[in-house]
Amino acid sequence: MVRQLVPISALLLGSGLLAYGGGMHGLILPVRGSAEGFSAAELGLLGTGWAFGYVAGCLVAPRIVGAVGHIRTFGVMCAFAAVAVLLQALVVAPWAWIPVRAVSGFCFAGAAMIVESWLNDRAQPGTRGSIFGIYSMVGLFGGTAGQMSVALGDASGFVFFAVAAMVYCLALVPTALSTSPSPAPLTSVKLDLRALWRNSPVAVVAVFLVGISNAAFGTLAAVYADRVGLALTAIALFASLPVLAGAFAQVPIGYASDRMDRRKVLVATAILALLADLAFVILVPEGRALNLALAAVFGAAIYAMYPLIVAHANDNAPPGTSIQVSGGLLMIFGLGSILGPLLAGVAMTRLGPGGLFLTTLVAHALMIAFALWRMARKAPVPEAEKGAFQITVPARIATPETAALAAGEEEALPLEEAEALRDAAAPEEDDPDAGRD
Repeated sequence: MVRQLVPISALLLGSGLLAYGGGMHGLILPVRGSAEGFSAAELGLLGTGWAFGYVAGCLVAPRIVGAVGHIRTFGVMCAFAAVAVLLQALVVAPWAWIPVRAVSGFCFAGAAMIVESWLNDRAQPGTRGSIFGIYSMVGLFGGTAGQMSVALGDASGFVFFAVAAMVYCLALVPTALSTSPSPAPLTSVKLDLRALWRNSPVAVVAVFLVGISNAAFGTLAAVYADRVGLALTAIALFASLPVLAGAFAQVPIGYASDRMDRRKVLVATAILALLADLAFVILVPEGRALNLALAAVFGAAIYAMYPLIVAHANDNAPPGTSIQVSGGLLMIFGLGSILGPLLAGVAMTRLGPGGLFLTTLVAHALMIAFALWRMARKAPVPEAEKGAFQITVPARIATPETAALAAGEEEALPLEEAEALRDAAAPEEDDPDAGRD
């Protein structure tokens, strides 16, 4: 295994630096913006801008790479990401930050896809799972370290913007100096809502609502923590602890979902998130300990939902189509991510900090209701036809290339063959209940 990791160590280093810079950049903006007097709605639009840019990057980056190559594209993405950070330090105003945040999302998506494409090309059948696991951990801990670094200094100055820009620039060095041949073209994905709905209505509705909930919290958690009076260190923990809790929660949740109807596990997980929502809304906690404890429970639930939904959708999908299904669900998640911060920002502006968790509460309640309705109408997938739950990176930093890296060799069929299998297995159009949930 060590011999497999040595050739990709530069790629993992670049990925870790991207995650570190992204974590620092993502936290310093709401903290600084809140200190500057930005409204919660304006800060929510930062998340909307990021999600819009990220989805656009996932769709457009493969074309750019096809035109100029992996290394040049990666360098451009890192350069523009660094320029975006510095521009936000120079012009501290919502009208400037929101579109520039969209540029950051676009660049981060493109850079992440290129790294993942390289890793996918270098992975061998026997080590693919291990490489994906290591890559996931590098991204998780890199992002968390970037967030926690904000607690080490003063968020009101220029320093963290400059450091984030420097880290983005350093991230391009390992790839630029790599002697490895360029990998295959990036994985492209097209959004086919009808096919995804036929495959699994629960997955489509749930992943959209999870996009709303997770992006709202990911964007505005620091704003909530600041406005209930937490110190900077506690704000960093409030933003990062839920992501770590969600990563660890994937293990028991995945184990349970492999042994029963995944929809039941999804409902149970959503109920746990709903209880955390209610606790934040009703108790209105002010102390550090209770806020962090509730945030950990909340994160354990919401950040384990996305891989659970993807696993459920793939159980229903024809063989060889997991990359297409996962990529399509990611795009729907992205659409929810565009809407979530906007809704939560408006709710916080009108109702106070608790508006964040009122927004996520509605999303989780709708998810539970729809899943229960579908469970009453459709039988679960037979145990013999279920695949294995796949632990993955947080959905907000996943790309279509992530799905390709996570997929087994036997799943990565050519697009034309995969679509033919999907269409052959699709239910009849006149079936009002098409889709085996």
